[in-house]
Amino acid sequence: MELALGARSILVDCGLFQGSRSLEALNLGSFGFDPRRIDAVILTHAHIDHCGLLPKLAAQGYEGAIWCTQATSDLLEFMLADAGRIQEYEAERRNRRRDRAGDALFEPLYTEEDAISAWRLSRPVALGNWFEPAPGFKARLWNAGHILGSASVELYAGGAHILLSGDLGPDNKAFHADPAAPKGLDHVVCESTYGNRAREKLTIDERRAQLEGVVKEAIARGGNLVIPSFALERTQELLLDLARLSDANRIPNVPIFVDSPLASRATKVFSSHIDEMEDVDGRDIFRHPSIRYVEDSLESMRLNTVSGAIILAASGMCEAGRIRHHLKHNLFRRESTVLFVGFQAEGTLGRVILDGAQRVRISGEDVNVRAQIRRIDSYSAHADRDELHDWIRDRGKLGGSLFLSHGEGQAVEGLRALVQGDDPAASVIAPQMGERFALPPGAPAKRLETGRVDLNQLAGEDWQNDYADFITNLKRNLYSIKSARARREALDDMRRVLDSYNALREERKARPSAGAKPSGRQER
Repeated sequence: MELALGARSILVDCGLFQGSRSLEALNLGSFGFDPRRIDAVILTHAHIDHCGLLPKLAAQGYEGAIWCTQATSDLLEFMLADAGRIQEYEAERRNRRRDRAGDALFEPLYTEEDAISAWRLSRPVALGNWFEPAPGFKARLWNAGHILGSASVELYAGGAHILLSGDLGPDNKAFHADPAAPKGLDHVVCESTYGNRAREKLTIDERRAQLEGVVKEAIARGGNLVIPSFALERTQELLLDLARLSDANRIPNVPIFVDSPLASRATKVFSSHIDEMEDVDGRDIFRHPSIRYVEDSLESMRLNTVSGAIILAASGMCEAGRIRHHLKHNLFRRESTVLFVGFQAEGTLGRVILDGAQRVRISGEDVNVRAQIRRIDSYSAHADRDELHDWIRDRGKLGGSLFLSHGEGQAVEGLRALVQGDDPAASVIAPQMGERFALPPGAPAKRLETGRVDLNQLAGEDWQNDYADFITNLKRNLYSIKSARARREALDDMRRVLDSYNALREERKARPSAGAKPSGRQER
C-alpha cells in the first residue's frame, strides 16, 4: 500500500501475489509507481505475501530504509534469500521446458543477490518508539500478535491519524501477547483474511489435545503424518506442541522431521528471541531429541521410504518446496494422513486437496488422493471473524473510514456486514486493486481513482486450475466408457468442440465492428 503526502511517498509492505497462476503473474508486471521516488518502506512482518517484492523494488532503484522490528529484520534475511533462490530455480526449471519448445528464456523475478541487497536496507525500530520514515510522516509500531516480530503501523500524515493493522493474530496465541493498538483514529486499514469465519475457541491445551488425537490416529494407521506447514511461525508452534506432548508421553515416540531449510533457519531466529516469547518458560524447546532438521535434498528424498513418522514441510499451501514430493509419495497411500493447519487460498494445491479432490496433479504427474485428510483450524496465525470484529470495535468510533483489505470477497463482505450492523452509517470501504483515496482528517475517505476490475477478477481459481482438474480426471473418465471405439469418439467430439470454438472466434474477429463502413466503400 502506497501513502503519498505532497511529493513524499511511503509504502507499507511490498508483498508477492499468491494464489492462482493468473494472480501470481501480476508479480511480473511493473509497479504502479516509480520505485526510485519512494522515500521509505514500513514492513509489518516477514511473511512473503507482505515482503516478497522488496527485492524487485530494490533491484529497480529503491535505496531507502525498510523500517521494521528487530525480529522481522532477523527473519527477513532468510525469508528473502530463500525467495530469491526459489525464483532462480523456477526460472531454470521453466527454461528447461521452454528450450524444448523453442520459446524465449524466462527471467527470474529477482535473484538471491537482489534479496540480500534488499534485506540490507532493513532498519530495526522497537515497538512503541516514534520515528520519521519520511518528512511529513510520523510513525510507530504496535504488537500485532501474528508472528514473531509482526506489527501494526500507526501513522500521522497530513493531519490525519491512520492505523494499518498488518496481519492480526488470534487471542491466546502461543509465543506472543494479544494484539494491541491505539484509539482516536481517523482511518483504519484492517485485514480480513477470516472475516467470514469464526473458529472454535480453544485454549492451547485444548488445541494440543486435538493434535494428540490426529497424531495417535495417524501413527496407528501405519503411515506417515504429513503436515504442510508455513516455515515461519506455524512450524515453530507445531514443534512446541509436539515437544510438550512427547514429554508428557501423550503421543508415540516417533521421529519428527522438519524438512525445510528455511524453517530450520527461522527456528534458529526464534531460539535467539526465546526470552521475548511466552509459553516456553525460557527453555529452547526447538532442540528436542525427537526433532530432526533435514537440510540436504538427498536426505529429504530418503524420507520417501519412511513410514510411521511426522513430516513437516513447506510450503503451507503446497504450491512449492519439498512438501510437493512428500504429497506425491503419501497421498496415494491409504495408511498415510495429511494434516492441514493453515489457511489455503483459492487456486492453491492445498485448497484443492482440502476441498475433496480425488486426484490431483503434482509436478506433471496425476496422483490419487487415498490418504486421510485432516484439518485443525486452531493453529491459524490470523484472528478470526469475531476477533477481527472485536479489534475494530476496540478502536472506537472513527473520524473517517474503515478499509477492509487482505481477504477474499466473501471474507471482506462478511466482516463489512458485522461492522455496519454496529453502525449502519459507518464508512466501510472494500478497496480494489489500483484504487486511490484521499484520507482527510475527521472525514470519510474520498475516492480519487477507480480500481481495475480485470485485476480483481484474478483472485480465486483460474482457467489453469480448471485445466489441471480436467486433465487429471480425463483418463479416468475415458476408462469409464466401455469400449475403445467409444473412447475415441469421445476424444473426437472434444476436438470438434475446441475446433468449432476457435473457428467461431476467428469468424468474430473477421466481422466488421458495429457502425463500421463496409470494406468496399470509402469515406469522402
